[in-house]
Amino acid sequence: MARYVVTGGAGFIGSHLVDLLLARGHRVVAVDNFATGREKNLASALASPAFSLVRADVADDGDALEQAFAGADGVFHLAGLADIVPSIERPGDYYRANVHGTFRVCEAVRASGVRKLVYAASSSCYGIPDVFPTPESAAIRPQYPYALTKELGEQIVLHWGRVYGIPAVSLRLFNVFGPRSRTSGTYGAVFGVFLAQKLAGKPMTVVGDGMQTRDFTYVADVAAAFAAAMDAPAADVVLNVGSGGTYSVNRLVELLGGEVVHIPKRPGEPDCTFADVSRIAATLGWRAQTSLEDGVARMLERIDDWRDAPVWDQESIATATRSWFTHLGGRTS
Repeated sequence: MARYVVTGGAGFIGSHLVDLLLARGHRVVAVDNFATGREKNLASALASPAFSLVRADVADDGDALEQAFAGADGVFHLAGLADIVPSIERPGDYYRANVHGTFRVCEAVRASGVRKLVYAASSSCYGIPDVFPTPESAAIRPQYPYALTKELGEQIVLHWGRVYGIPAVSLRLFNVFGPRSRTSGTYGAVFGVFLAQKLAGKPMTVVGDGMQTRDFTYVADVAAAFAAAMDAPAADVVLNVGSGGTYSVNRLVELLGGEVVHIPKRPGEPDCTFADVSRIAATLGWRAQTSLEDGVARMLERIDDWRDAPVWDQESIATATRSWFTHLGGRTS
């Protein structure tokens, strides 16, 4: 039995990782400030004597992280802010959470003598790639502050690993979907938007012609990738985490079923995201196990989770994404 800490443990991916680690017999500490995480995501974990919850902000100064990390065998750092539009409107909040917060985590890992750190990076660092499937060696071209701050966090993790001898792995996640994804707040992930629209009997708002493709990767597979990264001897390495395929938004709409309306294509968004997963397969022996069809079916079984989610339409999306077009319009790299 090992003792692991999951920052952002009440969030979408973090809570699935917490459940997986507990199911494998480990002791788990979740650290979360509940800015976006939800306690109900930890309903099962809270019933386990092997689980404990620390309410703390990773970006705060003080010794809360050092106390949470004391005696830990490994730390999974998933805490941070996501979404494109708020990062454009509030870049300082994203810098604090994703850059300073990661610095604080790395310093707490160093002070606590934790044996390994696994970081949740983002495939948004590639921007608009030139090569598909996209390898880890592709050019880094962040298009908006969220992508930049996640990339800066990755650099901190790897640099601290090299300088201070902390085995570290950075996982660049591609288009994660599944139960417990965010159902409130800003306009964001396509799955949540579509499910809320479907529940409300409204048409799904497809960006452009819907032919753009995404490497939709199921959350349980992503949690397994984190666990594999911790268990393996690999260190000082960046690994893509993707499904092994890429699927059009039109295919997603077909699986969900419902009417469609089209909204303008947005600047800074790639026509395709598609991870080259050969390195993670060779390094960790990991491959995604869940097909898009099976993952969508599992989400439809829990569609009521989106009953209270915002129902977006063409007008509200145009208002919510105005700053996106204002600041990124016309950019090509």
